[in-house]
Amino acid sequence: MLLLRCPLPLLLLLLPLGSRPQKLPTRDEELFQMQIRDKTFFHDSSVIPDGAEISSYLFRDTPKRYFFVVEEDNTPLAVTVTPCDAPLEWKLSVQELPEEASGEGSGDPEPLEQQKQQITDEEGTELFSYKGNDVEYFVSSSSPSGLYQLDLLSTEKDTHFKVYATTTPESDQPYPELPYDPRIDVTSLGRTTVTLAWKPSPTASLLRQPIQYCIVINKEHNFKSLCAVEAKLSSDDAFMMAPKPGLDFSPFDFAHFGFPADNNSGKERGFLKSSKFGRQTSPKPRVDLHRVCIGNKNIFTVSDLKPDTQYYFDMFAVNTNTNMSTAYVGTFARTKEEAKQKTVELKDGKVTDVFIKRKGAKFLRFAPVSSHQKVTFSVHSCLDAVQIQVRRDGKLLLSQSVEGVRQFQLRGKAKAKYLIRLKGSKKGASMLKILATTRPNKQSFPSLPEDTRIKAFDKLRTCSSVTVAWLGTQERNKFCIYKREVDDNYSEEQKKREQNQCLGPDTRKKSEKVLCKYFHSQNIQKAVTTETIRGLQPGKSYLLDVYVIGHGGHSVKYQSKLVKTRKFC
Repeated sequence: MLLLRCPLPLLLLLLPLGSRPQKLPTRDEELFQMQIRDKTFFHDSSVIPDGAEISSYLFRDTPKRYFFVVEEDNTPLAVTVTPCDAPLEWKLSVQELPEEASGEGSGDPEPLEQQKQQITDEEGTELFSYKGNDVEYFVSSSSPSGLYQLDLLSTEKDTHFKVYATTTPESDQPYPELPYDPRIDVTSLGRTTVTLAWKPSPTASLLRQPIQYCIVINKEHNFKSLCAVEAKLSSDDAFMMAPKPGLDFSPFDFAHFGFPADNNSGKERGFLKSSKFGRQTSPKPRVDLHRVCIGNKNIFTVSDLKPDTQYYFDMFAVNTNTNMSTAYVGTFARTKEEAKQKTVELKDGKVTDVFIKRKGAKFLRFAPVSSHQKVTFSVHSCLDAVQIQVRRDGKLLLSQSVEGVRQFQLRGKAKAKYLIRLKGSKKGASMLKILATTRPNKQSFPSLPEDTRIKAFDKLRTCSSVTVAWLGTQERNKFCIYKREVDDNYSEEQKKREQNQCLGPDTRKKSEKVLCKYFHSQNIQKAVTTETIRGLQPGKSYLLDVYVIGHGGHSVKYQSKLVKTRKFC
């Protein structure tokens, strides 16, 4: 007899190809299905059916024994024990069957209960023992007939586990086979992402069985089985979900232990979800563990991780026909550190251009070299609104949203240092210009009216001209107007994308320029100017832009206006 302590896939390579599986009486399909339907047959929680995985529970320091019978000599045998959330001590032993119970007799086989009663209290011959929390196998290509006993004990805590036994290992193959290199490779590492790759299971690539890969991510340790993951996710260390009948049949009636089963358990897939049972327990803290099943892909990027944090990654190949799984060799990786935020130094009276990524932020610092009574911050947001915060020596002085051009004047303080935080838009990247100065008369940005729209007079439209108006201020500024012919299907969405207020007249073609003029009014109610733009083509659309240019040379663009000349006059 050849006893092997090795993974099941390796045994299958060692078995003779011509050997035929020898069935036990309990492997008879009609009898086996009858036993499954008759739950009283398994009510003592001690019988292991041939070719089905069972799930059970161990109370700490309370041993449990299981039995199964091998009726004929030279029978292949494989036993797999899967600890879930605690190490196990287990031992497999065999006793000879009474002569009348052996395969040489005639007639129907005797019930297992009668066979057990005919066995003495001797411990039998020990075949294999193990202590630990690994998924461990006993495999033999030629086992003797006898009554086999599997003894299990948990000395650490109450725990659950799984057992699978079969006399036809070469044909069953319920567990997915691992590739020759079962490691998970980290192929890419970022601040919030980790990309993993692994070799496919031969069960999928060669045997064409339906295999699904499930990834588990946590910050504590690697897991050796999907059963251990489910145990970690369970709310109160109760039993696992009742498995699907006929696939991973469980012979145990949960009510026998006083734990009513979840009525909805059949609606969920056992290897993905944990179930809740009726015991009243105190709530436990949320488990920071995530798992996702990704089909048959063998590369996956885990996202939304925290920077500079160590994560553990486990991969499980799951046979979707049997719901049984095999663990790859887990790995771990630490995400990259968050890029240190650089602080931009602002110079007194000098405009600084700032670019901010979507949802990003930038920090600026302003440290006046001389004493000052006031400090002025001028901000020109080129696209969408941005958030600005100003702190003086750690104290928050200002927190506002800025759209267009805004100016803020704050009380100064000797030797004060100002920290400015700019937060971008959620819609997209942000661009802005900012100026800080201790000299109130140093204004680089032109003043703007509250309304920066351009109004077109429809009644004054002709086939070759349009008349428009816009508001000014009490400050004398230079205004330049530009025109550009556009297609008739030019949309408001296209206009919005081109609405960068920081792009000045220097970016326009000379042929697009209409005119420039100075304009202001001491009476703010009369600060309105009009202009007729001539030389246009009949029935054509034009985009009009007005730029106001300040004393420092910086310009601000009004909101663009789309106009169209009359087609017939």
